[in-house]
Amino acid sequence: MANSIQHHDATGMARDVSRMVRGSETSDGAGVRLRRYIASPELDMLDPFLLLDAFRSDDPEDYIAGFPPHPHRGFETVTYLLHGRMRHKDSARHEGVIESGGVQWMTAGRGIEHSEMPEQEQGLLYGFQLWVNLPAELKMSPPRYQEFNAAAIPEEYRDDGITVRVIAGRTANGVEGAVRDISARATYLDVSVPAEQVFEQAVEQNHAAFIFVIEGALEVLGEARKVAVPAESLAVLGGGDRIRLRATSDTRLLLIAGQPFREPVARYGPFVMNSEQEIIQAFEDYRNGDFSGYRATEVTHDA
Repeated sequence: MANSIQHHDATGMARDVSRMVRGSETSDGAGVRLRRYIASPELDMLDPFLLLDAFRSDDPEDYIAGFPPHPHRGFETVTYLLHGRMRHKDSARHEGVIESGGVQWMTAGRGIEHSEMPEQEQGLLYGFQLWVNLPAELKMSPPRYQEFNAAAIPEEYRDDGITVRVIAGRTANGVEGAVRDISARATYLDVSVPAEQVFEQAVEQNHAAFIFVIEGALEVLGEARKVAVPAESLAVLGGGDRIRLRATSDTRLLLIAGQPFREPVARYGPFVMNSEQEIIQAFEDYRNGDFSGYRATEVTHDA
């Protein structure tokens, strides 16, 4: 597939930057303005990651129309809010609110229809949506939610002033994330690094990995070279078993990694399957109202 990245295993190596992505301005839903990094002209996909959007605005005209009811099948959506409130509802009558610092990891599986609507009419709305593929054997699994508020997400505090919010995966010091049992064995960390400090994290050798700089700036200290990564940029990382970063100013970043499935990908709008015929079947099932009967299981925590 065009613009996809291949990863090669390496042992005992710090990962280098293989590509920088600045993203493309676009809109989605009912006109929500956002910046798209994965599923963009620069980067089609990074197996198992299908899409990454960042939405950030304090102008309600940019976001208040939200994302009215729409279906999904065959993958997972991850919504992580840094600021603001987003109410979600689905066809199985599941409803809740994602607030600042909270995350919703939704496994669409065989099908769910949901909406995501900002609740505030003023103030900053800032967050991310990541799409994570499912392997063929789980694309028609029952839908599921894992939803956690800010207080329920584990945090690791290091002596050098580094703070790690562990949404999924495990830190180098053994702190486990709130979200569990993800097919892609995903790592999703929100890391704050004071200026001139070095952050290091082990990653599986065969996992695709990238960082997104939320604010500040950093250098990726790779095996072959140092690469500067400015704010609001995504850096795709090459092969290796660890990631080393040095903050050049007070910096906040996302570090995301996951196991590639290396399967055929057929996608059209809200459906991601393995063949065109499965996409056609998804549209037929949705038109026939089959999605409304699928009830999702829920894992929530309000600490």
